[in-house]
Amino acid sequence: MNETTPPVSDPPRPRGGRALRIAVWVAVTLAATAGWAVLALVRGEQISAVWLLVAALCSYAVAYRFYARWITRRVLRTDNTRATPAERLQDGVDYVPTGKGVLFGHHFAAIAGAGPLVGPVLAAQLGYLPGVLWIVVGAVAAGAVQDMVVLFLSMRRDGRSLGQMVRDEIGPVGGVAAILAVLAIMVILLAVLALVVVNALAGSPWGTFSIAMTLPIALAMGFWLRVVRPGHVLETSVAGAVLLLAAVSGGHWVAQSPSWSAAFTLTPTTLVWVLIGYGFLASVLPVWLLLAPRDYLSTFMKVGVISLMAVAIVIAMPMMKADAISKFAAEGTGPVFSGSLFPFLFITIACGALSGFHALISSGTTPKMIRRESHIRLIGYGGMLTESFVAVMALVAACVLEPGLYFAVNSPAALLGPTADSAAEAVRHLGFTLSAADLQGAAAAVGEQSVQSRTGGAPTFALGLSHILSEAFGGSAMRSFWYHFAIMFEALFILTTVDAGTRVGRFMLQDALGNVWRPMRNVSWKPGIWLCSALMVAGWGYFLLMGATDPLGGINQLFPLFGIANQLLAALALALATTVLIKQGRLRWAWVTGVPLLWDIAVTLTASWQKVFSSDPAVGFFAQRGRYAHALERGDVLAPAHSADDMRQIITNSTVDGVLAAAFALLVIVVMADVLRIWVKALRSNSPLPTSETAPQPLPDSGAPAPVLAEQAS
Repeated sequence: MNETTPPVSDPPRPRGGRALRIAVWVAVTLAATAGWAVLALVRGEQISAVWLLVAALCSYAVAYRFYARWITRRVLRTDNTRATPAERLQDGVDYVPTGKGVLFGHHFAAIAGAGPLVGPVLAAQLGYLPGVLWIVVGAVAAGAVQDMVVLFLSMRRDGRSLGQMVRDEIGPVGGVAAILAVLAIMVILLAVLALVVVNALAGSPWGTFSIAMTLPIALAMGFWLRVVRPGHVLETSVAGAVLLLAAVSGGHWVAQSPSWSAAFTLTPTTLVWVLIGYGFLASVLPVWLLLAPRDYLSTFMKVGVISLMAVAIVIAMPMMKADAISKFAAEGTGPVFSGSLFPFLFITIACGALSGFHALISSGTTPKMIRRESHIRLIGYGGMLTESFVAVMALVAACVLEPGLYFAVNSPAALLGPTADSAAEAVRHLGFTLSAADLQGAAAAVGEQSVQSRTGGAPTFALGLSHILSEAFGGSAMRSFWYHFAIMFEALFILTTVDAGTRVGRFMLQDALGNVWRPMRNVSWKPGIWLCSALMVAGWGYFLLMGATDPLGGINQLFPLFGIANQLLAALALALATTVLIKQGRLRWAWVTGVPLLWDIAVTLTASWQKVFSSDPAVGFFAQRGRYAHALERGDVLAPAHSADDMRQIITNSTVDGVLAAAFALLVIVVMADVLRIWVKALRSNSPLPTSETAPQPLPDSGAPAPVLAEQAS
């Protein structure tokens, strides 16, 4: 990647269609403008959720067609005559040339976890306008750019991990800090993602059975594509989709059977150990056997359900019941989470707008599987836009609910009390209309005994999804089915990120230990695979167990730390990308990643400061610790704790969270200081500085094509 390398030209297009293409893109741009105008200007009345779809989808289309294409051609200069690591280092385990359709499915499934479903639902407390603005603008200008550029950089460096690339490009001081930060942050991210799965599947035999059945289905798909009929993706995909639907339908039968229901009804602690075992297996098995086909399979459901929801919105045209900007946006005292719009909106909505976790996938499994350099646009930029649309759908699902019901579902039990009457009264004190009968009716409509204080985002999304889909398909009689289907869908959505994330964590740990012991750098070395997989699973398993037994609720405690960690990780990724551009003499293009970097640093360091040093126990971790510690000294037990042991656990967890938040911020500051040193050195140099990019090699020219998981795209 240097200034003298010409970009690979696109094939010429027929001249006759130029006027039509211009007309189409002008129409798309005008539609996006109209959508944003309605969202920004209409006040005092409800608007249809369709306007959010129009604004988001048209903005994505314009950004993908023009901005992403410009970046790949002018800034990155992709070259399809250059062999990728999947071609050069093919080993049948991690380095596997993969068709872009299958790889898009794997990549999207790996990045789209809890974040785009949970974050927007929680942020709906502030109103729908701030959330949708950040989701769309953040994805187009920052998140998708980060994913694509990091994927390109890792692909040009034999699939190196994010932390190792920072060490190679910046130096040992910043590199060691980056590796430590990335590994620690990765552990927290995986723990939170797995915790959402635990909360969604605990006590749900339908969801647990359906998720369990995806494993043998994926193994069969992988074996079929690899051994029986290589390259026959269409027939395998159809069979996998049919089996997946059968598994979902079978889950309903399992839930109705006393014996089978008991077998698949698991406690949170049991699910923790099951996920730990699954994470280890997913990390050590060949990528073609489980990870790629399972993620590809789950993508059918993910994209299918979100597309079905979009169609249902067009048919039913539900109204946005939430305010465009709520009173909590200015006050910062909302019951769902405390803190002002800046910076907490931007760490609550991370995945779906800008997510550092994506950089781990873009420098983990995906660059080892990509077949052609030009595919980074679809996989990196397009995958992020698809996840961003999932976040928009989650925001819509929360905002089409009556505000009183939304706050009754998402407020903590300590605020609402134990009964429907006490919950309704608490919601009325917040300024919203809700009766006990309304709350009980909402639960009965979806076949639940209660929906109050079902925090964490997943139940709210399921309620909103069931409301929209039942309005368009089947009426109120189908609402219970759609609700439980959504709960299962969310668990499947998230679990695919846990397995891919664990594998990426193994890559990073092998890279880090490889700096001390050279054999570890060989990612195919079996002892290294098993050891590093076990260490990663043990790390996130500890925090998962802590969250599953936390009296304050694991999501309430860990999600703010998750948001801060995730965005600090994005800062590392954007700093790496900006540094490489500057080192290679491309200062005029450095703003592409530099502007998002500056914004992200401002947001995350502000949030870190407040979570560590705020004197408000609702905001600061150490202030929360002090409140419970002083109460314990007096012999008091504060809600929601029920005993002195609960109080001590809250104190321990708050202390750990505060220390980690401070440590993450400090490590990123160290990296940024070293980054500035490299920038100054590069700007003072008369020629571009050397980078760790692998020397280019031509595509292999053999008689038989390399095996791939899908038909090679032209």
